[in-house]
Amino acid sequence: MEQTFEIIAKTFMGLEPVLAKELTRLGANNVQIGRRMVSFTGDKELLYRANFQLHTAIKILKPIRHFKAKSADDVYEQIRKIDWTEYLGNDKTFAVDAVVFSEEFRHSKFVSYKVKDAIVDQFREKTGNRPNISVANPDLRLHIHVAEDHCTLSLDSSGESLHRRGYRQETMEAPLNEVLAAGMIMLTGWQGDTDFIDPMCGSGTLLIEAALIAHNMAPGLFRKEYAFEKWPDFDADLFDRIYNDCEENEKEDVKCHFYGYDIDPKAVNTARRNVQAAGLSASITIEQQDFKDFKQPSEKSIIVTNPPYGERISTPDLLGTYKMIGERLKHEFTGNDAWVLSYREECFDQIGLKPSIKIPLYNGSLECEFRKYQMFDGKMKVFRSEGGQVKSDEEKRQMAEKHRFKKHRDFKQRLEEQEENEDADIRSFTFHRHDDMFEEKPRRSGRPERPERPGSSGKAGFSRKAGFSGRPGKPTRNGRPDKRDFGKKRNKFNNDDED
Repeated sequence: MEQTFEIIAKTFMGLEPVLAKELTRLGANNVQIGRRMVSFTGDKELLYRANFQLHTAIKILKPIRHFKAKSADDVYEQIRKIDWTEYLGNDKTFAVDAVVFSEEFRHSKFVSYKVKDAIVDQFREKTGNRPNISVANPDLRLHIHVAEDHCTLSLDSSGESLHRRGYRQETMEAPLNEVLAAGMIMLTGWQGDTDFIDPMCGSGTLLIEAALIAHNMAPGLFRKEYAFEKWPDFDADLFDRIYNDCEENEKEDVKCHFYGYDIDPKAVNTARRNVQAAGLSASITIEQQDFKDFKQPSEKSIIVTNPPYGERISTPDLLGTYKMIGERLKHEFTGNDAWVLSYREECFDQIGLKPSIKIPLYNGSLECEFRKYQMFDGKMKVFRSEGGQVKSDEEKRQMAEKHRFKKHRDFKQRLEEQEENEDADIRSFTFHRHDDMFEEKPRRSGRPERPERPGSSGKAGFSRKAGFSGRPGKPTRNGRPDKRDFGKKRNKFNNDDED
């Protein structure tokens, strides 16, 4: 039986419960929600699957040491206690990322330097040589988190942030983070049972993420590589199997359709290119249209949109834009639900509709709200008397927790924290010891070098790296095609005529 260990998945503030549900569906055990993270236990397969299949994770970390340190010297000594030959060789490179919330350790870079010094000094003492530092593309990436005197050193199994899916060919100004977009969609409870509309779609992120969820497509299908592929114990056959399982479990017979509109022709062209790169042109339609010209859809639909806030994206008449949004929803979206992410209270006021739910979310450093508007004919009193339900039990629970960010929210006040959201994660979380996570783990020795081969498993049959003949505009993995042949295997997904 494969050994289990502690794993940490980082995410955005507000998406922790969504990520926890994703992990539970993957089969994770001991799932515990923290601040901007979820801790769980699993084996190597779950570690790979978490990177490959989770829609709302930014990083997947594997803790290898918990310790207390009251000074930089304490950190250095604790790191020296680890046998680094299990993870590194003199011919390998490494890098250290640090997140620090402590009165004693004021600068994260200083902590990083102490970790690096400890590792380098140990190698010099044992071998007379040392591994090199590579910030851009290291063989091993380490992550140390310091909360007061509690320190956690982890292996970063993801490498580049998981929000970088790989399907984006171009972006517009201030694009929505892919992980945040996926989290927004999951928060709505939408299951692909209605059409999906984004009337201000920008580069198409919400539409693509919604289509990936509806088609049960793993976001990792577009990734070029993961950090764990460079680990000494990397199991290529296991990863190939995960890749192939995910491809086989995709849904091709999704009934809903996805519609994106934008007034900017450049945004329309950008969105179409991104949709085509994701192989979803047959499912997603992008058209140039002003939201003020939006008409009642013929099919049951949901709107999820992220209008300009007047912060990173300027608009001539910001409040007028939100007033128009409210008018369109009221008159042309009857019988459907609309979800709007925005930042300013005065913008929401202009919509002129009473939201049935408000969920606080961070978009970068901006503390926003994600509001649901349930559109129905007539008055609320009549709607309820006829059996209409404004809030589900789950939405009532979320509303009860909406003040957990701040007791007094101020839309005009930015976060005082300067770090990026994905770097400020687990300051308030208490780690729990699991029976087997602190045992010495056997290392695989004498593992042969992976040969250069057309497939990655060396076995007959389908391989994730050899089984697809590629997609227009897609990068390749180590010189090999990375994705499916949509023209032969899944003609439905490769309707390039729209672009």
